[in-house]
Amino acid sequence: MNNSDPKIGKIFLGFAAICVLALPFIVISAISKEPKKPGTVLEDTQAAGFDQNGDDLYLTYDRISQVYLEGTSTGRTLEEYYSRREYAGSPPFIPHPVEEAEKPRLDCLTCHAKGGWTEELKRNTPLTPHPDQTACLQCHVPVTTEILFIGSNWASSPPPSLGRAHLPGAPPPIPHDLQMRGDCIACHVGPGAVNAIRVEHPMRGNCRQCHVPDGNPATFHRNSEY
Repeated sequence: MNNSDPKIGKIFLGFAAICVLALPFIVISAISKEPKKPGTVLEDTQAAGFDQNGDDLYLTYDRISQVYLEGTSTGRTLEEYYSRREYAGSPPFIPHPVEEAEKPRLDCLTCHAKGGWTEELKRNTPLTPHPDQTACLQCHVPVTTEILFIGSNWASSPPPSLGRAHLPGAPPPIPHDLQMRGDCIACHVGPGAVNAIRVEHPMRGNCRQCHVPDGNPATFHRNSEY
C-alpha cells in the first residue's frame, strides 16, 4: 500500500506539469482566434434584393430631379385619379392626344420617366412606376369616344379606403397590389402625385420598412378550442 502512494503522486505531478505547459498555448490561441461572424451568408443573400427589391426605391429616387421632388402640387385629386380608370388598379387611359407612332414604340418615357411641367395640360407629368415596360399602348390607350360601342351592365369596384392603420399614429398599410406598382416614389412623391396620398418623407426611401401590404384585412380571432 505504501509503495503505490509515490506512483500516484508522480502521475498527479506529471498531469499538473502538462496542464501548466499547455496553459500558455490555450490562452494565446483564445486571444488570437477571431470570433466567427454569425449569419454572414444569410445577410449577403438578403442584401441582393431585400424587402421586395426595396433597393430599387433608392435608385429611382436618385434618378428623379430634385426640382420635381420638391415642386408644388398641381392639385390632382383622387376623384380625377379614379375617373381615368375602369376599376381600381387598372391602367389609366391617356388623357392627351397621342401622335401616330412611326417608331416601334412611343417616347412616353420622355415625360413620364422623370416628370416635369407640361404646358399642354398646365400641370406636372405623373411618373410611371414601371419605366422598364416600354410597350405603353399595350395597356394604356387614348380615349377615342365617350359613347360605348355596345351597352353593358359593367359596374366598377369601389376604390380602397385610405388610412386603416390599426393603431393611432401607426403607418397605414398598403391597400393595393404591388405588381407593376412597387415603385412607391412614382405615385406618392412630387407635384404629379395625388394630394391625398402624397407623402412628406420621400427621402426615407425604404417605404416597406413601415408600410406593408394589407393582405389580411379581417381581424384575427383565436379559436377558443385551442
